[in-house]
Amino acid sequence: MSQHINPALAATDAPPVMEARRWIEGASFPADRPLLNLSQAAPADPPPEPMLRAMAEIVLTDPAAHLYGPVLGLPELRDRVATDWSAAYGGDIHAGQVAITSGCNEAFAAAIATLAAKGDNVILPTPFYFNHKMWLDMEGIGTRLLETGSDLLPDPDEAAALIDPRTRAIVLVSPNNPGGVEYPAETLAAFRDLARARGLALIVDETYRDFDARDGAPHALFADPAWDDVLIQLYSFSKAYRLTGHRVGAILAAPSRLREVEKWLDTVTICPNGIGQRAALWGMENLRDWLAGERAEILARRAAMRAGFAGLSEWRLQGCGAYFAYVAHPFDAASDTVCRKLVDRAALLTLPGTMFGPRRDAGGSGRAEATLRIAFANADTDGIAMLFDRLREVTRSGL
Repeated sequence: MSQHINPALAATDAPPVMEARRWIEGASFPADRPLLNLSQAAPADPPPEPMLRAMAEIVLTDPAAHLYGPVLGLPELRDRVATDWSAAYGGDIHAGQVAITSGCNEAFAAAIATLAAKGDNVILPTPFYFNHKMWLDMEGIGTRLLETGSDLLPDPDEAAALIDPRTRAIVLVSPNNPGGVEYPAETLAAFRDLARARGLALIVDETYRDFDARDGAPHALFADPAWDDVLIQLYSFSKAYRLTGHRVGAILAAPSRLREVEKWLDTVTICPNGIGQRAALWGMENLRDWLAGERAEILARRAAMRAGFAGLSEWRLQGCGAYFAYVAHPFDAASDTVCRKLVDRAALLTLPGTMFGPRRDAGGSGRAEATLRIAFANADTDGIAMLFDRLREVTRSGL
């Protein structure tokens, strides 16, 4: 190829979900053994019918929904987030500390743009959310990988040992993608204290907050009157209201940081999707009970996953929550090989741990080769039963 390719981009791993989809290109599965796709952590269904009707009305009657809007998002949505978050977390959050973005991945990219430049570094616990690592790699920002324990929880003391003069932030995801674990409030507080003491930002991605198994606030970070001097929270409306194709996320941070975010967003998307923002606002105003039902269903599936692995001793469940189960497989092969063979042998599409952390020959602990992620949000009760029937079969017969 004669044209020059940015070497940082060229060296970045391919998108994992797209890579996994290529494993099933051209494959056929018999009617009595259909593919069970447990690879992607996103709702497969459209928004509920009342929201679809509301969106149709928006399309037909709100001319502003089709035009450029404020770079930092619809004022009414920003205000609603601030109000609801203040109540949910027991804090004092105002609309000037909220920006709406085109999905949560953009929120992460925007936050990093305000914090770090090429040659700086950011601490990521492993297993990590692959798009976070991909963005840092593309930007030439180093990653200091923080290996988590057998419970998949990061240790603040171990994180402290990774900090150097060019460290700019610590990134945590809770409930975790890919691990499913919900970080205890005291763990998040300890990381907040570490970040504050060392002059870093603490980025907490709470994309899956609506499906946390705990009742009440999962942490007290927003109860700190000075929360925005250290905390940057990220959120996605996509999971709560099935708005994945409309790309609506949020970032909560200090107003001074959001002024810098505004510069970045204005050069990338100019403004978030107008229809998606209005749909998210409508959902917050009208779908509280529906969302509670969605949470109850996800928690029921989580319980079914835990019960299933309790009866499958060859597999070891390391974390389970939100949309995910993170498990150690029993085979004498690396997880990327295992996942490809599970497509052929069991019609199961999952993602290998090698997409969420470094291999042993790249300095990893070996966990990446030994583990895989199962995204169960789109598997109903019958689908989860089918999953365990197939796992038992392939465990007995081998790959």
